[in-house]
Amino acid sequence: MMCIDLNSDLGESFGPWPMGDDVSMLSIVTSANIACGFHAGDPAGILSVLRETARRGVSVGAHVGYRDLVGFGRRNMEPSSEELTSDTIYQIGALQGLAKAAGTSVRYVKPHGALYNTIGQDKRQAAAVINAILAIDPALALMALSGAPIVEQARSAGLTVICEAFADRAYNSDGSLASRQLPDSVIHDPVLVASRMLRLVKEGRITAMDGTEIALDAQSISVHGDTPAAVSIARSVREALAQVGVEMKCFTHG
Repeated sequence: MMCIDLNSDLGESFGPWPMGDDVSMLSIVTSANIACGFHAGDPAGILSVLRETARRGVSVGAHVGYRDLVGFGRRNMEPSSEELTSDTIYQIGALQGLAKAAGTSVRYVKPHGALYNTIGQDKRQAAAVINAILAIDPALALMALSGAPIVEQARSAGLTVICEAFADRAYNSDGSLASRQLPDSVIHDPVLVASRMLRLVKEGRITAMDGTEIALDAQSISVHGDTPAAVSIARSVREALAQVGVEMKCFTHG
């Protein structure tokens, strides 16, 4: 039976300001990328989500980002390598402490937003994040964009890398994610998203914004947790794949 992981970004609420429906999403996904407080999330909210992941058996990843609460971690930044390595270690360590208190553990790292996109191509910043993971726990896997240069860079450094595809984001012809500034760069139609992911799993291909057919090798599918239709999209993807015999299973469970 074919298996694939389904992940989403959770734990991004801040105090009285909610972001997404984490409880509902945790009934669908197999992996949860949990905010670490730099781009979103507060300790009490993060701990609550972690307790729910433990109860449901969902795997936990550290969703590390730039120190940018106001911009939700989606603004480009140029921290020094030492600063970025230290910030990444700090975020992973904080989540590890909260996860232990919740009865679970951090199994992988998925950078967020602008950091994710930057290190996909920027070797210096990528090395800073890779070095942080190696320093705190080299057993942690790195989740990265399928086809991005960081995949081989991280593997060469000794990390396990999980390649992912985005269910609800449009792609450029080179396999990178289309800018959020462009119309239709975020896809909100659950039926369309499910159809795209069904083709990806069956054929390993997806259609870019300009009509180009691109090949993607993905072990995980990501659905953003902060869009209005997030839960419906995730559920549609899971149900569509289940109908063709694809099992949802976290990569960290073997």
